[in-house]
Amino acid sequence: MTILTLQSSFSPSRIPVTKHANFDQIPSWVSLKSSTSSVKIEHKQGQVENLHLVSLSKHGKLNEAFEFFQEMDKAGVSISPYSYQCLFEACRELRSLYHGRLLHDRMRTKCENPSVTLQNCVLQMYCECGSFEDADKVFDEMPDLNSVSRVTMISAYAEQGLLDKAVGLFSRMVESGEKPTSSVFTTLLKSLVKPSALGIGRQIHSHVIHAGLCSNASIETGILNMYVKCGWLVGAKLVFDQMAVKKPVAWTGLMVGYTQAGRARDALKLFVDLVKEGVEWDSFVFSVVLKACASLEELTLGRQVHACVAKLGLESEVSVGTPLVDFYIKCSSFESACRAFEKITEPNDVSWSAIISGYCQMSQFEEAIKTFQSLRSKNAAVLNSFTYTSIFQACSVLADCNIGGQVHADAIKRSLVGSQYGESALITMYSKCGCLDDANEVFESMDNPDIVAWTAFISGHAYYGNASEALRLFEKMVSCGMKPNSVTFIAVLTACSHAGLVAEGKHYLDTMLRIYKVAPTIDHYDCMIDIYSRAGQLDEALKFMKDMPCEPDAMSWKCFLSGCWTHKNLELGEIAGEELRRLDPEDTAGYVLPFNLYTQAGKWEEAAEMMKLMNERMLKKELSCSWIREKGKIHRFIVGDKHHPQTHEIYEKLKEFDDFMEGDVFQCSMTERREQLLDHSERLAIAFGLISVNGNARAPIKVFKNLRACPDCHEFAKHVSLVTGHEIVIRDSRRFHHFKEGKCSCNDYW
Repeated sequence: MTILTLQSSFSPSRIPVTKHANFDQIPSWVSLKSSTSSVKIEHKQGQVENLHLVSLSKHGKLNEAFEFFQEMDKAGVSISPYSYQCLFEACRELRSLYHGRLLHDRMRTKCENPSVTLQNCVLQMYCECGSFEDADKVFDEMPDLNSVSRVTMISAYAEQGLLDKAVGLFSRMVESGEKPTSSVFTTLLKSLVKPSALGIGRQIHSHVIHAGLCSNASIETGILNMYVKCGWLVGAKLVFDQMAVKKPVAWTGLMVGYTQAGRARDALKLFVDLVKEGVEWDSFVFSVVLKACASLEELTLGRQVHACVAKLGLESEVSVGTPLVDFYIKCSSFESACRAFEKITEPNDVSWSAIISGYCQMSQFEEAIKTFQSLRSKNAAVLNSFTYTSIFQACSVLADCNIGGQVHADAIKRSLVGSQYGESALITMYSKCGCLDDANEVFESMDNPDIVAWTAFISGHAYYGNASEALRLFEKMVSCGMKPNSVTFIAVLTACSHAGLVAEGKHYLDTMLRIYKVAPTIDHYDCMIDIYSRAGQLDEALKFMKDMPCEPDAMSWKCFLSGCWTHKNLELGEIAGEELRRLDPEDTAGYVLPFNLYTQAGKWEEAAEMMKLMNERMLKKELSCSWIREKGKIHRFIVGDKHHPQTHEIYEKLKEFDDFMEGDVFQCSMTERREQLLDHSERLAIAFGLISVNGNARAPIKVFKNLRACPDCHEFAKHVSLVTGHEIVIRDSRRFHHFKEGKCSCNDYW
């Protein structure tokens, strides 16, 4: 007899010991102890002990459960099959392989001929705990197998990507004459997600037909999705067309396939058919169709979908509102995106990331940073790695290394630096802020930098004017087995252009296709035109343009025109200006650079004609803006700016260089011209920088400009660096210029 003592007034006689007892309600404090004064229950019965064991397993108290059944062993009380089942389920849910193995060992020594159901519990436990070696052994030793056994193993193999084992088990199942259940087919179909698995998928489909399960809706949908994931959209469409009843999930599955394959137009046609047939929609349908509209920039159709969303009252749902925001942003309708965002009741991290990305896309970089800072102070849970990448890009454009560094530190703290694009964006940000040491630190910290990171680093050095380092990095990248892409070659050719490396540039262009299997595009040819033009080889540039395998575009002529202006070639400049105006009449460079050439040559009527054309076409030259950071604050200047609090001091500082204006390179005889040059934004920024350093001769002055540095101001910066001894750094729209002791790092290849 087994002697039990209960630790309260709890009476075992009150416990329902029926098969359907509610074991979750059994208190976990019930224990088994030997006592001569306790209630006597025959040990063959053992219901109370097993109820308590089940209770412990239900509460996940595996250690207590194992201690308890050891007491049961001592008392001679056997563990029921249902108790074993509950314990194996607890081990499975808690992923406790240790306890599972102990329990399995005990079951094998204590239980003779365990049921298939119980053995399946063991099998499921090993599979869930990731011990396929144990699972294989149990499966092979099972004398009786049922569909649950096979589905368990097939599912486990499939989920782990062990497709060969899953299919092999399925094949043996078919060969043995056993008819696969629908769950076996659906499990296998879900595991076929790559084009390489298409052949197997077709064979599974044939078995479905043979088994007479084609009318099963879940299997039909599984076959369709399998063909979509394997990239065989023709097969997916055939299955779709043969469906007797097309559920929404089938429509969306095929629409997703079309969208992912770049066939957004087909996806939209399918959506129109869905509407015509009156199929019930769900939120996922809206997400897919809006993505298709965004890829085609189908603003009108997208607005109609939005109207349906509003009619159904789904605008506030984040699953629908977020795709709406993304759609409007990609269609450059930012105001609509903001209105859609405001409708979302609880925006998630994807929603916020989309709207911040939208600010960046609309060049509202400061607003993007403000939104990020507000979010960070209120709710860090809605920040993700994509958000941080967008902010890195914003800081890159604004050349704000101070905020960029703070955001970088915060991203590291939260482990939200994107492993690919985030790190590459950081390299670009530090490079464009002139902090190459920081860019190098990020690059060196990467375990396996991909081609995007290598390209960003090469581009950073090219932009910085370190052509030799950029080319060295390219060769190192290739020696590491990394294959360059078309963007990498843009960076390499840009480095050659800024350093006047004509022969090297031609070499890299010639080897792109021959050695690296990267076909040159018009962008690469434009880089080569820029290389020839900057070096003054204008005839060679013109010949190159005529011999190109494609027609020169607006950028081709713009690069050539820029070279004509730099080297004062009016004859070729007229041709280039005419071609640029023909191809892109909105580009002001097609008017401003010929105007400069005409005025330099004293052809005032022709120059006036350029200004007349600009006025007729209502074009205005982009306003020059320069900025400089001083004590954590950004100071901006535009041409002729007189709004700065220290305007008087700034202009007084510029007057100190009047001797340079009057007698040096420019030989300006017109007072008005000298005053115009003094008003240039970068000169105002340089003057403010000289005031701010307070005589500290070692302090560099770093200025950023939104346009290309003009020749006059370039010479001015060289003169100031010589006279004052200060190193001056100017980052214009093309590159960095380092002025020191009267010389520039660009060697006048600005």
